[in-house]
Amino acid sequence: MHTGTAFLRCTFRRSNLFDAAFVGCKLTGSVFESAELRPLRVEGGDWSYVRLRGADLRGVSFRGVKLAEADLTDADLTGCDLREADLSYATLRGAVLADADLRGALVNGVDLARLDLRGARIDVAQAVQVAAGLGAVVE
Repeated sequence: MHTGTAFLRCTFRRSNLFDAAFVGCKLTGSVFESAELRPLRVEGGDWSYVRLRGADLRGVSFRGVKLAEADLTDADLTGCDLREADLSYATLRGAVLADADLRGALVNGVDLARLDLRGARIDVAQAVQVAAGLGAVVE
């Protein structure tokens, strides 16, 4: 378990973080390449600019975590708890968010309409953003 630890611009290549916990940690700019990340527990902290391309993050909780401008391209976020997370301007191209919980998450600059959101829990503001992204006129 890491509490309040800072891993700034680190590369975790082929790392096994099975059952690791990061509580209030700062991983700004870190890169995860071919890393085993499940099960993983993340509570709070700043993971801005983190690169998690293609990561298997099924069921991981990032509740309240700052993931601003994180690269989550092709990541599997099925069943993730992303409540109150800051996903502002995160890259989610090809990411799967089926059954994820996004309520209260900041999603500024994220095109939710292009994501796999089957079964995902979203709040009213996010639903409006999805509708607008699909071309609806929201009044």
